[in-house]
Amino acid sequence: MVDTDRIAGTAKELGGKVQGTAGDFVGSSRDSVEGRFREAQGKAQDAYGQAKDTLRDVADDAADYAGDAYDRGSAYLRDGSRVVGSRVEENPLIALLIAGAVGYGLALLLHGRR
Repeated sequence: MVDTDRIAGTAKELGGKVQGTAGDFVGSSRDSVEGRFREAQGKAQDAYGQAKDTLRDVADDAADYAGDAYDRGSAYLRDGSRVVGSRVEENPLIALLIAGAVGYGLALLLHGRR
């Protein structure tokens, strides 16, 4: 999507070129200077519009990447829980011992040895 600042800036730049060239042609230094000034304003406005377009594109890409990462993470979580659930069903005693060891390790980390 093209920003309106780009369109307006290009139009102003073109108008400034025409006015500056016409001023040069007829020998009017005032029209020539005004034309060059309008041309510079148009270039600046066009550059501002380009920057806004670029930022909008970057934001859209970032949102797409975040959505993809969320979808992949959800799929990994579902697959992981299925695998862990099947392992616990196959070996409940080992799963209980592992859970106890992890709990003990966390307690040591949180409370330390006294």
